[in-house]
Amino acid sequence: MASRTATKSAAKAPDDQPFEFDLNAVESEVDLAPFRFLWKTADNPNRRFTMHHLAGLNVWDLMEAAEQGDMGATVGIFKAAMSDDDWKAFRGSAVAQYKMTALFKAYRKHCGTAEGESPASSDS
Repeated sequence: MASRTATKSAAKAPDDQPFEFDLNAVESEVDLAPFRFLWKTADNPNRRFTMHHLAGLNVWDLMEAAEQGDMGATVGIFKAAMSDDDWKAFRGSAVAQYKMTALFKAYRKHCGTAEGESPASSDS
C-alpha cells in the first residue's frame, strides 16, 4: 500500500519539480504519411479515401476496439484511421471480405506492420 500512496502523491507534484520522461517531446520514428485508396460509393465510382498512418492513431480507440476480438480490432482500426465523413461513406458501401482483406494487407504494408504483428505490439 505504501507504493500506491507514493504514486498518488507523486502525480500531484508541482510543475516545477523534476520528471522522469517528457512524452510531449517524443517524435515518430517513421514517416506518418497517410494511406489512400479508391473505392466506389453510391455517388462516386472512384471515391478517394484517406487513412491516417497506423502508428499515429489514438491508442485508446485501438485498445477499445481490440476488446471486441480480431474483427472488432480491424473495424476499429479503419474507423480510427478515417475521417468521420470517409468512415461514414466507406461503412455505407458494401465490401466483400476478400477486398477488405486485401485493403487491410495493403494498409499494413504501407504502415510497415508485419503479417501477424499486432498494431499495438512493440518491436522488441
